[in-house]
Amino acid sequence: MDTPTSADEKTSPPEETLATQSGKEKSNPASALEVNTERFNSSVARLTSNSIDDLHKLASELQKMQEFLKTEVDSVQRQIESAVAGINIIVETIGPWKNFAGSHPPGTRNARAGGPAANLEQRIRG
Repeated sequence: MDTPTSADEKTSPPEETLATQSGKEKSNPASALEVNTERFNSSVARLTSNSIDDLHKLASELQKMQEFLKTEVDSVQRQIESAVAGINIIVETIGPWKNFAGSHPPGTRNARAGGPAANLEQRIRG
């Protein structure tokens, strides 16, 4: 009964498996190093693949954000150009009025000073 059967070997507890492996590692250090290296490499590969996937997702999101910002900048630039064009139209329209208002011959009254309110004030004073 002290001898394990093949079914017992398959269902042995992890502690026994580790003890068996550590005994094998002691007897063959090169294979133990290979096993540890293999475990380490698989762990690193698993971790780096997750990190690389996350970095790819982040890069994709950043590209989308860059495209969005570029379209917003273009839109704002178009709006600014439109506003400047409107201001130029207003300046061009008001420019002749300004010149006209400043070119009254001497002795003529200003349009603001001689309106209906000015006539009313003269009547009240007179």
